[in-house]
Amino acid sequence: MRTPALVLGAVVVLLCPAPASAFVGASAAPLRAPVVDVHDVQGGGHRSPLTGQRVTVRRGVVVAGDARRGLFWLHSLTPDADPATSEAVQVAVDTPVPRAGDLVRVSGVVQEHRDGGDIPANANLSVTRIGGPAAVVVVGRHPVPAPVLLGGSGRVPPREVVKDDVVGDVEHSAAFDPDTQGLDFYESLEGMPVRVDEPVAVSPALEFSGGRRVTVVADDGVDASILADRGALPVREHDPNPERLGLVSGPVSDAIPAGIDVGDRLSRACGVLDYRYGAYEIVATCSSTRHPAGLARETARPAVADELTIATFNVENLSVVSPPEKFAELARTITTHLASPAVVVVEEVQDDDGPADTGVTTAGRTWQNLVDAITAAGGPRYAFRQIDPLDHVDGGVPGGNIRVGFLFRTDLGLSFVDRPGGTATTPVQVAPDGTLTVSPGRIQPEHPAFTDTRKSLAGEFTFRGTRLIIVANHLSSQRGDDPTFGRFQPPRTPSRVPRGEQTALLGEFARRLLDGNPNARLVLAGDFNDTEFSPPLRALQDLGLTDLPATLPEAERYTYIHQGNAQVLDHVLLSPSLVAGGYDYDIVHVNAEFADQVSDHDPQLVRLTFP
Repeated sequence: MRTPALVLGAVVVLLCPAPASAFVGASAAPLRAPVVDVHDVQGGGHRSPLTGQRVTVRRGVVVAGDARRGLFWLHSLTPDADPATSEAVQVAVDTPVPRAGDLVRVSGVVQEHRDGGDIPANANLSVTRIGGPAAVVVVGRHPVPAPVLLGGSGRVPPREVVKDDVVGDVEHSAAFDPDTQGLDFYESLEGMPVRVDEPVAVSPALEFSGGRRVTVVADDGVDASILADRGALPVREHDPNPERLGLVSGPVSDAIPAGIDVGDRLSRACGVLDYRYGAYEIVATCSSTRHPAGLARETARPAVADELTIATFNVENLSVVSPPEKFAELARTITTHLASPAVVVVEEVQDDDGPADTGVTTAGRTWQNLVDAITAAGGPRYAFRQIDPLDHVDGGVPGGNIRVGFLFRTDLGLSFVDRPGGTATTPVQVAPDGTLTVSPGRIQPEHPAFTDTRKSLAGEFTFRGTRLIIVANHLSSQRGDDPTFGRFQPPRTPSRVPRGEQTALLGEFARRLLDGNPNARLVLAGDFNDTEFSPPLRALQDLGLTDLPATLPEAERYTYIHQGNAQVLDHVLLSPSLVAGGYDYDIVHVNAEFADQVSDHDPQLVRLTFP
C-alpha cells in the first residue's frame, strides 16, 4: 500500500454575510508598523519578502474562515497588475475569526507557516500568513471579490511541468514563472477565491478526518494531458499532472457529494486555494451537484482450456477482525470479477488478531475466513500457503504483521509442491535442477534490504506436469518520499533505495533460475510500490523479464490512485519462456476508481497459455 503523508485540513467555516458590526481582536491595540497591501506581503515568489516583519495591511475583505485552525483569508481591495503576486493571504488569530464579507484592518507578523514543522528535512511548501497572532479590527462590510476562473476560459494551469527550472529548495530560488511552472502557478493564487467550471473527478471522493476530498480537473478534462477511457488521469514518467486540484469539503454538508467515482461530473467547484501537507486544494465554499458517469466495475473473462490464470491482489490489511462485509466483497471480487483464477497472489494479510499488538503472528484464521467466504460466494475451494513472519519485523500496521501468500485451486490440474523447512528466517535457494530447496520459501529474509518490510515468498507449482515458480512480493512503501507539489524539486525518493536493493535480490534469484534453465517458467507478482518507469522496475526489465503493465497503452496503466494521479504500483513480470508461450493480461478496475472500494488497489490478471 502506498503511504505517503496526507493529512487533510480541519473543517473550514464559511462565514456568511451579515449586517456590519464592530469586532476587535483581543490583541487589536494600535501597532507601529509599515502599511502594506496584501500583494506586498505575498510578493512574486514562494516566500514573502517581508517575512519576520510586523506590518499593518490596508483594509481588506474576508473571503472565508477556518474556526478550528484559527485563521481566515484576507483579500486586497486594490489588486496590482502583476499576475505573479497573490491578492489574498492567510491571517492567524487567537480570537473568533471575522465573517466572510467583513471589511477589516489587520496588523501582525509576516510568517511562512509549514505544516509538520519548519525543519530542514520537511518537504512541505510554506504558506504565507500574517500571525503572531494578528490584531484584527472590523471596520465595515464589503462584497467578497469574484473568484479567479481556473481553466480554458480563465487562468490555465501548466499541464506537465510542476517545477523544472530549479534543482533543490524552490523557496530559496529567484526562478518564478507562473505561466510554465505548476508550483509557481498555484503559489501566485495562494489564498485567493477560485472557481473551476465543469470539474470532472479523477479520483473517488474519500472520507478523511475533517471532511471529504476528491481530485478534479477543469472543463470536463479537455485540457488534461492524458485521460483514460474510464476517466482516470494516469501519471507518466515526465508528467506528474499539475493540472489536477484537490477539492476539500467545508461546513456545507453537500459541498462535495458522497459517492463520487472517477469520471463523475460536478456542477461546479469554488472555494479558497489552500496548501496543506504536500498538496494544493480548493477549500469548498459552495455546494456541488454530482452527475454520475455510471462507471461500472470490470469483469474478467473466464480462462479457456489451455490457460492458467494468475491474479495478484492487495487486500488492504485483511484480518479476522475485518468486517464480514469485507470478506464477502473480496470473495465476490475474486469469484466474479476475476473469474476464480487458478492462483491469487495476495498481499496485506494480517495476523489472527489483526492490529492488536499481542505477539501473535499466525494468520491461519484470516486465510481460512477468506477461503470460506469465496466458497460462500459460489467460488471454488481454494488452498493457501504462506509463512508467518517474526513479530514486528515486516512493517505495516504495528501488531498486524502483514505478509504475502498464495491462494490456489487444485481442481484444474494445478498442484503446489510442498518442500518443508521454510521459516521466517530460512532463505530459499534454487537447486541445480531448477527446483526450490524449500517451498514456500522466503527470498533472503534476513538481508538488510528487507528490514521492516514484507519478505518476498517463492512457491513452486506444477501445472499439467510443467514446473512453474511464482514469487509473491510486497516491497517497501513510499513512506518518507517528497510530495509531488513539494518544496524540493525534483522530489526526493529515498524509499527507492530499499526497493532497488530488494529488486536486486529478486534479480539474483531470477538469474540463478534462468541461468540453470533459460526456459524456466517464472512469475514475479504483487505490490512493488513503484511505477513501471522507476529504476527498481527497470532493473528487473533489464534482466529480460517482461513487466506486463508496461506493455499496456499509457492511458491504461494504473492500479492505484493517489491525489488524482492514477499509477501502477502492482506488477506481474514474466520470464521469456512464458512470454513466448503467449499470454493475455489485464488490470481489472474494481477498486481504485470507486468511492465504495474494498481495497485501495485494483487486482490484475494474466492468462498464461500452456500447451
